Amino acid sequence: MASQDERATGMDLQKIIRLITLALAVAAVVKELRTPPEERTWNGVLGFVPYDFRVPTLARVKERMWDPEGAHLISPRVFGVGWTLNVGRLVELVRQRVAAAG
Repeated sequence: MASQDERATGMDLQKIIRLITLALAVAAVVKELRTPPEERTWNGVLGFVPYDFRVPTLARVKERMWDPEGAHLISPRVFGVGWTLNVGRLVELVRQRVAAAG
């Protein structure tokens, strides 16, 4: 079992990650609001962290979270700041490994 110090350290790390995520989200919104209204896209890259505040669509969910033929295992989140796992690509890679081993 984890000690109280280990649990506290884990909780502190979670708080730091949440704070960083919130700061990046605020920075992305500020960037969009400083852009002339006709040029706002509500998606893009903030430094090197992607963001997307557009209303999620089924097509975007499928493209980013279930794209077995996609080139990337990690893709921008469907909504919010950061990255998400392309589960479709992961499943395809596992299938290829299993087929090669068998």
